[in-house]
Amino acid sequence: MPWLLSSQLDYVSSSPSERQCERTAFSFYCSVRERLPVWLLEDMRCMEVFCWDDGHPRAFLPSEALLYALIHDHQDYAQYLLNRYSVSALRAPRCSYCCCRGSGAPHLNIAVRYDRLVILGMMMAALKNCGEQTKRQDYLDSCGGCSHVADAGKSAVQLAVELSHADCLLLLLVEGARPDGLDAALQRLVSCDVSKRHHAQRCLDYLLLFLPKPPLLQRLQDEPQRWQSLLGNKVFSWLQGVAPPPLLLQALRSLVQFGADRISLLPDFLQLHSW
Repeated sequence: MPWLLSSQLDYVSSSPSERQCERTAFSFYCSVRERLPVWLLEDMRCMEVFCWDDGHPRAFLPSEALLYALIHDHQDYAQYLLNRYSVSALRAPRCSYCCCRGSGAPHLNIAVRYDRLVILGMMMAALKNCGEQTKRQDYLDSCGGCSHVADAGKSAVQLAVELSHADCLLLLLVEGARPDGLDAALQRLVSCDVSKRHHAQRCLDYLLLFLPKPPLLQRLQDEPQRWQSLLGNKVFSWLQGVAPPPLLLQALRSLVQFGADRISLLPDFLQLHSW
């Protein structure tokens, strides 16, 4: 439990061996936080015992080390773990709270929550190289996780919409994640602070780029004048199913297939807010 202070560890466990594991776990956490060299972190992870699991000590798994690298944005360590262990570094670790087997895609959610765009790109590359399209898709769209975890039941796309992390959202969508969360994106647009509205608008625009067809949303039917003024006539009519998608939207859909960076390179009058 590396989030505990060292002065608290003696009161957590009764076993001296378990207390020693907790101390070394906290030491490893601090070492990743300080962004020590990769070779030193791997020596610590492989040669020391950190975890107490089912009454036995064990070393940290690569997937557990990657979670620490994500939290503290240690990009060199994340790159090493993904290069060395590939998709096995993305396996969900066993939950330390309820001891259930790991499920879902916690690394994706943590990358989105902490807005670790560079490491998220590394993870997407590792998934692309695994060669198993079905498993890759399941991982991208996973909503698993234990019920006591903050982001349980949310996919990485849904979390990116909720937090207005537009760059993470675009990267996920370009890599094939399901474009869920349009209703949440609309709600976010009208409820967020003015300072965050630009990012919320970008999230909405990116979802529209990847929607195969607009879903029927009750909020658009309940307040048509309000949403028509916010979205513009063309987008609103398309979402209502009474008009084809705007021409700029169709053009940008083709462009974005060549990479997430293509949109940002466009001049301002061709950006998504222009349609």
